[in-house]
Amino acid sequence: MTDNSNHFEKLLIKNGLKRTGPRLQVLDILSNRDSATSQPYLEQVMGTEVDRVTLYRVLKAFEEKGIIHKVLDNHGTANYAICSGNCNANEHHDEHVHFNCNNCKKVYCLANVQIPAFKVPAGFKVENLNLIASGICAACADKD
Repeated sequence: MTDNSNHFEKLLIKNGLKRTGPRLQVLDILSNRDSATSQPYLEQVMGTEVDRVTLYRVLKAFEEKGIIHKVLDNHGTANYAICSGNCNANEHHDEHVHFNCNNCKKVYCLANVQIPAFKVPAGFKVENLNLIASGICAACADKD
């Protein structure tokens, strides 16, 4: 665990969640990655300490509370990233571009690239918005 554990504990308390080892571990892993993280990767890193059902419940609770947001990669696999500080259980404010690298397969949140405002037809209500760009990330481009 990193020295962010006190911050993570406060985040869990603020959201009415118990401070459990698996929850703290998931927050630690997600916060130390430069890209969104899949459940299979989390399972691999956490090993036998946490079973799949517990991990699923942690991710679901975090998403419902606005602690993390989910984005799909090019293969339809859910990946998770820490939300901005403006998200909560009632609304997510992660309206930014997500970038799928075709080379390394990582999914990046491009938080500084906002999705432009648009209007939907009368009677439609947008509940979730996700703009995904695909290509080669900066790290992979530098290797070429």
